[in-house]
Amino acid sequence: MIVTAPAPHGIGGHVAGFVGALRARGVPVGPSETVDAGRVLTVLDLLDREAVREGLACALLRRPTHRATFDGLFDLWFPVAVGDRSADAPDLPRTPDGQVDLAALREQLAEMLAAEDGGEQLQMLAGQVVEQLGQYQSARGPSFSAYQALKDLAPQSLLSKILAGLALPPDASERDTEVARRVARERIAGFRASVEAETNRRVAEQIGRERVATYGVARQAEDADFLRASERELTELRRGTQRLARILASRLAVRRKRARRGEIDLRKTLRASMSTGGVPIDLVNRKPRPGRPELVLLCDISGSVAGFSNFTLLLVSALREQFSRVRIFAFVDRTDEVTSFFEPYAGLDDVMTRIFTESRIIDSDGHSDYGYALTSFADNFGEAVTSRSSLLVLGDGRTNYRNPQLDTLRELVGTARHAHWLNPEPKNLWGTGDSAAHDYASVIEMHECRTARQLTEVVSRLLPV
Repeated sequence: MIVTAPAPHGIGGHVAGFVGALRARGVPVGPSETVDAGRVLTVLDLLDREAVREGLACALLRRPTHRATFDGLFDLWFPVAVGDRSADAPDLPRTPDGQVDLAALREQLAEMLAAEDGGEQLQMLAGQVVEQLGQYQSARGPSFSAYQALKDLAPQSLLSKILAGLALPPDASERDTEVARRVARERIAGFRASVEAETNRRVAEQIGRERVATYGVARQAEDADFLRASERELTELRRGTQRLARILASRLAVRRKRARRGEIDLRKTLRASMSTGGVPIDLVNRKPRPGRPELVLLCDISGSVAGFSNFTLLLVSALREQFSRVRIFAFVDRTDEVTSFFEPYAGLDDVMTRIFTESRIIDSDGHSDYGYALTSFADNFGEAVTSRSSLLVLGDGRTNYRNPQLDTLRELVGTARHAHWLNPEPKNLWGTGDSAAHDYASVIEMHECRTARQLTEVVSRLLPV
């Protein structure tokens, strides 16, 4: 068992370690916020754990979306207890043969969830449930599982009993009933979260909180893998599209400002240095010739890469004002232009519905066919790519073992001013199975874009100014 050693520099060192864990999970915390956190602890009662939690959150967090990650790490770095908590709580109900009476336990849990002030009792019950229902033997000895603790208890099935315990009047309106259901669901979710937090605490004492943090703490939506992101994470990404678009726009503005200066004209600089004895004191820049950047987006929107494609389409649509012209093309096994569907303030669900119902992106069997998609794009919309265009291709390059049509892509890349391929798959999977990523990478520069953070960095570096 790993025993957590005290911080080398007392509470200050412990807070510094906590800040480091936040940064490792993508929460931006600077030196000033760290100093503020230390000052906050000097005025709080350190025995009041919730006051410490809220005080540190106020000092360290910049956005509400960071709160779930903060709470998960706080529970690991400032645990509610150490070791078994069963000595401080009443035992779970038992059958005559000494086994946990699940029926009686479910009744007890429903009563607690229906009560107004059952918070502390529920915390103690969560500890007991993890200790007695969630414990199992592993190679390292006794360990704990939140899934095993909740599997037979099934708190999600107690909704009707909790509603009965809330004692709604017989003439309750539909609105009051719906509010009661929402309250009951929130309390069930809170109990499940307590069990998961208790499980993480016990496991962290065995294998270390750093390892538990890698899988047991909510990650930032920007760090979620597009191909494995949950619906909640994808929803958060969509909500943050405008913020990411503002970040990208500001970076493009900085690059555009620098580009206006022009490159150093070495010949004129050396000529001007003759008056200073050959010392180039005054630099002479070439007169910049800014172009009017145009963007052409060719995007696979098949199910395998839908999360990545949808988010990138939203992001590029939000950046349209940064370019003189943006044309968006989508494909599954055939390419069609969908630029007109991305109207201002149009919802993504409505846009995707229109794309699948009003455009011709599916030709034969509805499976990804990059070769035919590239060919149909070149045949029907080839004029969209010019010497002023920047071509961005979005997709995983999985062709279902069909002809990748490299020559067609080579012609498009040769015509475009810039051409890049953004791939949401890990590099170690490129070229495996039906992936033609390595073949395409020999023709066009390919970049791994597995997360929104990666995508933001790549796009801000690649987009023309």
